[in-house]
Amino acid sequence: MQVEYHKRFSHHLGRDMEFKTYGHAGRPVLIFPTSNGRFYQYEDSGGVNALADRIEAGELRLWTADGIDGESFFSNGHDLAARIGRHEAYFRYINEELLPEILAIGERAPILSGCSMGAFHASNFLFRFPDRAAGVIALSGVYSTRHFFGSALDGQIYFNSPVNYLAGLPDSDLLDRIRSRRLFFCCGQGAWEEPMIEDTRHLEAVLREKNIPAWVDFWGTDASHDWPWWNKQIAYFFDKWLEDDRFRPL
Repeated sequence: MQVEYHKRFSHHLGRDMEFKTYGHAGRPVLIFPTSNGRFYQYEDSGGVNALADRIEAGELRLWTADGIDGESFFSNGHDLAARIGRHEAYFRYINEELLPEILAIGERAPILSGCSMGAFHASNFLFRFPDRAAGVIALSGVYSTRHFFGSALDGQIYFNSPVNYLAGLPDSDLLDRIRSRRLFFCCGQGAWEEPMIEDTRHLEAVLREKNIPAWVDFWGTDASHDWPWWNKQIAYFFDKWLEDDRFRPL
């Protein structure tokens, strides 16, 4: 498997950001790490191995992004505007610095994916910038900022809380673009999944109300909030995506 390490200075974040790529060809996939995770987490935790056959066959090419959750969602700072502002800078880094590299190499629009906090970031990015990706595979995510900012929904906090801003969106061109993307959401019903179950069901209801097609899947009570189960889900849902990928225009 072709593996490359990269470090780039981010002008939006004011520091170096690292990422790795896996594969030589195929559908590009941008992976967001879990809470406080780093760019090497997906490989260390088995996600790359779960997709190894697809990567080596030239069907998928992965980019594993770095994260800054400790400076935003998981920061201990009391200045909520500064914390969400740092996250907005991270999204500008993704949108204006990392994604252009992916789009310059990939022949097709990327899939966004992640587990736990990575599922939140991947989904939130897709809903806000649907033109930048083909869809999302989100595993065991939360979809509300209440887990990080309590009841506050001031300013940009609101626009990073998918169950809130999606519910408030009027029927528009933005909703049509979201509807045209492929959306996969999965959550286990085992240990440590309770907040994720609640948020995934809430998101499912909002998507249904807004007539946004999505595959929302709840696995059994043995499926816990941990990498052994996410790796099984990673292989399963990427297989489902690739089964009819050649018939999709994006």
